[in-house]
Amino acid sequence: MNNITLHNTLPAVFAGRGDTGSEIWLRDVTFEKGKRYLISAESGTGKSSLCSYIYGYRTDYSGCFAFDGRNIKQLTVAEWCQVRTHHIAYLAQDMRLFAELTAMENIMLKNSITNYKTKQQIITMMEQLGIGEKVDSPVAKLSIGQQQRVAIVRTLCQPCDFILLDEPVSHLDDVNNSIVAQMVTKEAETLGAGIISTSVGNNVRINVDKEFKL
Repeated sequence: MNNITLHNTLPAVFAGRGDTGSEIWLRDVTFEKGKRYLISAESGTGKSSLCSYIYGYRTDYSGCFAFDGRNIKQLTVAEWCQVRTHHIAYLAQDMRLFAELTAMENIMLKNSITNYKTKQQIITMMEQLGIGEKVDSPVAKLSIGQQQRVAIVRTLCQPCDFILLDEPVSHLDDVNNSIVAQMVTKEAETLGAGIISTSVGNNVRINVDKEFKL
């Protein structure tokens, strides 16, 4: 996948509002593989909706989202499976971890499908993020910041063309923010992948090619 394009898109809930003042909604926008984008937004402007649309979780919008020129509403279930395992690595704002499983078990739910990272590589990433000792801890017993770091590691356990991050460092301090930025940037450079990150204030500290106001 080389590009993700948006043409005149707008969440259904915003229908009839006319020009929203957004640089994303009701515009023609292209995200290119290998480039880094920040989408700055106020709460309630649709940043999580945007990510859900790109990942195919929701379709309640007008206009068109396309992968390499193909309308994503035309994709089959099998094609969406390929997108989600090989083309787009997604970190949702709510992280979608299983509270009853351990940190490692949550990460391995993805890595067992992709076989992308070795267990030692996963442990090394967790150690870099200061949660190495939490490998066997149930997620329910972790702080929200620790859970976010687990979710970030899980997100990076797959090959992809785009890394899609919805408020990836909202619960992290400056030190861990910097570590996450380095980790995500390194992974993107290794894969030649693009990065699309949203934020309502605490931005992941990556150097971006372009910033959009949502």
